[in-house]
Amino acid sequence: MPVVDVVNLEGKKVGQVELADAVFGAKVNPHLLHEASRWYRAGLRAGTHKVKEKSEVSGAGRKLWRQKGTGRARVGSIRSPLWRHGGTVHGPRPRDYSYALPKKMVLGALRSALSAKLADAKLTVVDAWELETYKTKALRETLDKLKTNSALLVSHGENRNLALASRNLEGIKLVAPNGLQAYDVLKHEWLVLSKDAVARISRSLDPEAAPAEAPHVETIAAAPAPKTANVSAPKAAAKKPAAKKAAKPAAKKGKK
Repeated sequence: MPVVDVVNLEGKKVGQVELADAVFGAKVNPHLLHEASRWYRAGLRAGTHKVKEKSEVSGAGRKLWRQKGTGRARVGSIRSPLWRHGGTVHGPRPRDYSYALPKKMVLGALRSALSAKLADAKLTVVDAWELETYKTKALRETLDKLKTNSALLVSHGENRNLALASRNLEGIKLVAPNGLQAYDVLKHEWLVLSKDAVARISRSLDPEAAPAEAPHVETIAAAPAPKTANVSAPKAAAKKPAAKKAAKPAAKKGKK
């Protein structure tokens, strides 16, 4: 297993940590990195491009002159694509550029990107992101001590000071371990991980790690009945009206 030094925010060594060989020591696959980068960038495209076609530009729909006899080229509308201010033919239309990529390819590309950073000695592990202030200047001084300019910061858990201090720095991006992408790792020169983020990444990306099993629950207790306010006794039910007897049919008058 590869072993890297753990430093504090002052840049001083405070320990060492072992990295998972299957995650940080995998074989770098350039094809996977290329496919994952194309897939990620395609998902970022807005796809809101739009041009006006012949039916959408302004202008009357009448025929400008008669078809024959004028010596001029025949024309049916002032909105013709051949004319200035006319409609555009086969122009871009709004669309979605994102597409699906197999999960195994995405995870394999991320392992390749992490392994490439470690092989290039561009990976730093800090003890914890414990910032005393949310000021950007303080974080800039900390990154200077770590000798990082363009860096991808990975922190596990909520860290408001780090989020506020890093969002206005050029070339600095903060992500969570579950939001790590191969494109972001390759785009930034340095990868700076917190110690707990390393453990979480190793556990989630290790292909040989056993999946977590939920505890088996045999029975679930029924929820207690809600308490209700005392309700007055219901009024006596009204007596049902007696059913009327069917009237006998009247005898027909006639001769006996």
